[in-house]
Amino acid sequence: MAAEDGYFGESVAARYDESSADMFTPETVGPAVDLLARLAGDGRALEFGVGTGRIALPLAGRGVPVHGIDMSRAMTSRLSAKPGGDAVGVTIGDFAAARAPGTFTVAYLVFNTINNLTTQDAQVDCFRNAAAHLEPGGCFVVEVGVPELRRLPPGQTAVPSGIGPTEWAFDTYDTATQAMSSNYVTVVDGRAEHSSIPFRYVWPAELDLMARLAGLRLRDRWEGWGGEPFTHESRRHVSVWEKSAD
Repeated sequence: MAAEDGYFGESVAARYDESSADMFTPETVGPAVDLLARLAGDGRALEFGVGTGRIALPLAGRGVPVHGIDMSRAMTSRLSAKPGGDAVGVTIGDFAAARAPGTFTVAYLVFNTINNLTTQDAQVDCFRNAAAHLEPGGCFVVEVGVPELRRLPPGQTAVPSGIGPTEWAFDTYDTATQAMSSNYVTVVDGRAEHSSIPFRYVWPAELDLMARLAGLRLRDRWEGWGGEPFTHESRRHVSVWEKSAD
């Protein structure tokens, strides 16, 4: 894995689409693209953590000009090689700080990507960077899970997320720092291989405060892309913050 690619180097990029196949289905992608296309209107869309183009490519296919920021050349090279990939502009860099050319009517982060920023300062910077890219009246959209701390009994720090004959996955939480990690154990030829990716979990109210610091206000929050109500039982949310039109 190339250091400049972070945790999404060649070994991850080579199997990313296959390992996340359930996130590429039309039932999953379609509602997200529908909402983002409506928010983009006649303007441009900016994706933070564009990856292999799961959302960017079908959004561009709707006629929305899309640009992406991503640290991983290994991931974005897959995007560029796909049909329609040449229509999506890419800026290589940290989406908490890197600037893309021009302005946008919608910026967005999907599939828990905000958690890839492992400090509160970096997450705050991400909101400020999104706001700096947005036109007046533009929106910043984030899809992220609600921290699963209710599943932690006293004294336990790990929550299983997948169990199979040759694969195990679990998340660990540090409630003092909001640090978490996703861990994967795979048995290959009788040997167990372990990989771990660090994250920082974040609460909806904390995101709202980050948005306020960046000059954005909460416009909508739903459980999913279809506009389902967000409740205390929701395990994820799609939130939309708006930049003042003044």
